[in-house]
Amino acid sequence: MAERIRYETKSHVARIALDRASKRNAFDLLMLRELAEAYTTFEDDPDARCAIVHANGDHFTAGLDLAEVGPAVASGAALFPDGCVDPLGLRGRVRTKPVVIAIQGYCLTIGIELALACDVGIAASDVKCGQIEIKRGIFPFGGATIRLPARAGWGNAMRWLLTGDTFDANEALRLGLVQEVVAPGQQTERAITIAETIAKQAPLGVYATLESARIAEHEGEPAAARALLDQARKLMATDDAREGLMSFVERREGRFTGR
Repeated sequence: MAERIRYETKSHVARIALDRASKRNAFDLLMLRELAEAYTTFEDDPDARCAIVHANGDHFTAGLDLAEVGPAVASGAALFPDGCVDPLGLRGRVRTKPVVIAIQGYCLTIGIELALACDVGIAASDVKCGQIEIKRGIFPFGGATIRLPARAGWGNAMRWLLTGDTFDANEALRLGLVQEVVAPGQQTERAITIAETIAKQAPLGVYATLESARIAEHEGEPAAARALLDQARKLMATDDAREGLMSFVERREGRFTGR
């Protein structure tokens, strides 16, 4: 059976590619499992410091293959296997490393929810986004009802969640779903550039930044504030912090090892 997800690592960046272009990268059960396995490989690889998620073909994804996935979920099956990192970041094992996503063409349902679960988003100007579950008699169950109101504001989120209408790259940018819009065909390279920039930074500092922001998001600002100094003290005792100081004194880029 053909692989649905391609995975490779280069220059500390893991590249996770959706590779079911003949089906507009629609997610069946196998593809969901392989995506979770790719995220888990990335999380567990000490050499991989940042990842990009992108798609081969003209479209990022046409969404879930409901003919297969719908009955499985209705019967009680989980979207992703136990023990794997959840690409949607909703339950079970949650990643601790940053992910940049590049979207193009159709980016429907779970595609939007994957983007909302990532840390930085790049969109090709031809992207057509739609949270269209409402048109199929269901609702978004991959995080859009939680994250889009928080990201875009209540009215902005409900405008799209409750209608199932599609929106373009400029609206995706306005909503905060993505942070940059580029010409079609340039989205993956731009995502790689950003990921490589992140991967050059001190890994432990990057991971601590994500952790602090998530504490604020999930437990509130007071909890995040209480943890700040303890997090900072731990980092100050690392080899990377010492290297950061030396690179500042010597006016050069830091050479960080993650220790």
